[in-house]
Amino acid sequence: MSLFDVYPLYTIAPEKALGSTVWDEKGDAYLDFYGGHGVISIGHSHPVYVKHITEQVNKIGFYSNSIVNPLQEKLGNLLPKVSGYDDYTLFLCNSGAEANENALKLASFHTGKSKVLAFKNSFHGRTSAAVAVTDNPKIVAPLNAQQKVVFCELNDINTVKKEIAKGDISSVIIETIQGVGGLDEGTQEFFQELEKTCKTNGVILILDEIQCGYGRSGKFFAHQHHHIKADIISLAKGMGNGFPIGGILISPEFKPSYGLLGTTFGGNHLACAAALAVLEVFDTENILENVTKQSAYFIDKFSTLPQIKKIKGRGLMLGLEFEFEVAELRKKLIYDKKIFTGNANNKNLLRVLPPLTISQKEIDILFKNLQSCF
Repeated sequence: MSLFDVYPLYTIAPEKALGSTVWDEKGDAYLDFYGGHGVISIGHSHPVYVKHITEQVNKIGFYSNSIVNPLQEKLGNLLPKVSGYDDYTLFLCNSGAEANENALKLASFHTGKSKVLAFKNSFHGRTSAAVAVTDNPKIVAPLNAQQKVVFCELNDINTVKKEIAKGDISSVIIETIQGVGGLDEGTQEFFQELEKTCKTNGVILILDEIQCGYGRSGKFFAHQHHHIKADIISLAKGMGNGFPIGGILISPEFKPSYGLLGTTFGGNHLACAAALAVLEVFDTENILENVTKQSAYFIDKFSTLPQIKKIKGRGLMLGLEFEFEVAELRKKLIYDKKIFTGNANNKNLLRVLPPLTISQKEIDILFKNLQSCF
């Protein structure tokens, strides 16, 4: 039996990793400036992370949500405080797609409506609000036929207001910084007006912080740059430093009831141990400060490369935009220079999503190698 062939693969098989370095089966070292789609937040095999996971797996790895799990309770108390959402509650699941599905369901249950407003060129996983990020029409349609989705242009607040005024919108879901779509971001004026419009009309505002959250922008959540609050925040990726975990932070206006949401593996012991390790390292190693510092250094340095048309993004969620498609450049970087980078729906954009522990020295290595490609 072979694997279902849906991913184009680079012919590299990683065997071990530490910090920002990955070694393949031949022992060759690669510098990781992509972090497995941005999931590596505190660096590969961080000792605190390894300690938490190892200690937990020697106790119990998983049991169902029908029993008391103190790790869930600890994470549920800690995460809202760390993120600035003290009075919010946490529902745990396994991935970003699951987080968004639960956010959309909860909004629909709360409002009694099913229509969702999303934004063109966004990506919310393979969910009811999935948006085409390729030319493949199979990815365009919502997966849940009961949940209709209307798409607006980013920053077009007038069209958003017109759609909401029709009275049939349950929720608005938006990435603070678009990931796969190409690192476009709403303006502060747009986000603040969006929050106001949703609140006035009883529409649930869901902020998808799956990729741009958990410190990647330099703040714990990227929307905090715009001084707004969400009704529901979806999270995953960097939350577990590569261990599968997701969740939603939920406003106190939502009232829970038994059976309202559910998950088999969500919030399992190992996932919670991973997530708690991440928050411990955030606290003890000043991760947010490092993101801000290294981001400023990166932008200042790479701005000197004449081939770069524009640098997009915030923090360590960055994109280098060129006048040409970057597919061949990515291949050259990975095969010749031994550096992982990413791509986007914008084919001219080279995405950079390193561990949040990245150093100036490693940024210099990327710069030198990229410069030598031209």
